[in-house]
Amino acid sequence: MILLGRLLIAVAGILNSVIFIFYCLLLAHVVLSWVSPDPRNPIVQFIYSATEPVLARVRGRMPSFGMFDLSPILVFLALYFLDAFLVNSMADYGHYFLMNAGVTRVG
Repeated sequence: MILLGRLLIAVAGILNSVIFIFYCLLLAHVVLSWVSPDPRNPIVQFIYSATEPVLARVRGRMPSFGMFDLSPILVFLALYFLDAFLVNSMADYGHYFLMNAGVTRVG
């Protein structure tokens, strides 16, 4: 149980970091959509190539609201849900397994 608890905590930490990085990339995508950046800039290309596949899937399933693109809001909410529910639950189960195994120090 100790190994499973530590594994769940480690995977939850990695998922939390991945979600945070994607959250930052998505925020950069939103800010870049307000200005007109150089599309040949490698940083802009990376941000768009990392976020556009997810946003395009969400856009394809949403009705159009004219000029307003609400897909980033839905993706932000989905990321928050994944982090708050899935990742935190995984970490809590890891701590639960460690506590039941008698481990008093997690770090």
